Amino acid sequence: MKIRILVTLWLGFLLLFPSLAPSQPDKGFERSHGAGRHSDDLRVLQLEMNPDPAREGQWVSFQAVISNPSRHSGRVSLFIKDKDEVVAAVEDVSLRPGDNRIVFPQTRYRFQRQDSCFTVEVDIERSRKPVDLAKEFCARRTLLGWSMKAPRIGPLFVEDLDVLPDPVVPGQEVGFRVRLRNDGRPLRVDIRIQDRDQVVTRLDDISLPRGSSVFVFPHTRYQFQRFDHCFTVIVDVERTPYRLDATREFCAKPYGWTLKP
Repeated sequence: MKIRILVTLWLGFLLLFPSLAPSQPDKGFERSHGAGRHSDDLRVLQLEMNPDPAREGQWVSFQAVISNPSRHSGRVSLFIKDKDEVVAAVEDVSLRPGDNRIVFPQTRYRFQRQDSCFTVEVDIERSRKPVDLAKEFCARRTLLGWSMKAPRIGPLFVEDLDVLPDPVVPGQEVGFRVRLRNDGRPLRVDIRIQDRDQVVTRLDDISLPRGSSVFVFPHTRYQFQRFDHCFTVIVDVERTPYRLDATREFCAKPYGWTLKP
């Protein structure tokens, strides 16, 4: 009797199990069609322009490397945007697990500002969302055209820094003279002298040739108020600041406020 009851229960379970299986969602199907559905997981690792640099009005194409950390593939559309304007788009591409190199069609995009910073959007089932960027991707105006490559500079060194006059009388207007050495290619730069985070004086949009050059800064009524005024020289190349190495530390001593060693 007990055996008959057990057999009946077992047969009933076998009959019931197939009817329950279809009611469970097919998670693998959802993931395989939704690798891009969770766009928060996607990440733009690289964004390049070809040719680089590009002249104004020239045809250019973009290539992006997009990371898909999921274990499943999905088909999406991708858009490169400069603020609200679509620069380039590619539709119905497959994003496989891992890193995917996506080539966008050529476009004759006209750069309208001093620098254009791009974002990437993904369209999944007619829903657009921004894709996370590994870093900022910007095209900047250079002497040779528009470029997304980081500027190649230097090495740059501060060989000497003087204060004029030296020593400085409290309340007196002072000027600075700096000798820089550029072991790289010629550059257009902004140069500023800082005391900690405070800009003391600056020169904008000047030529920095290869080799050693001396620059004289305009006088300023800078107040020496502490016992430790140590100055650094910052060079901005295409809006990117570079703190320069120096042959020694340039600090004004409180006894007469002098930069002399």
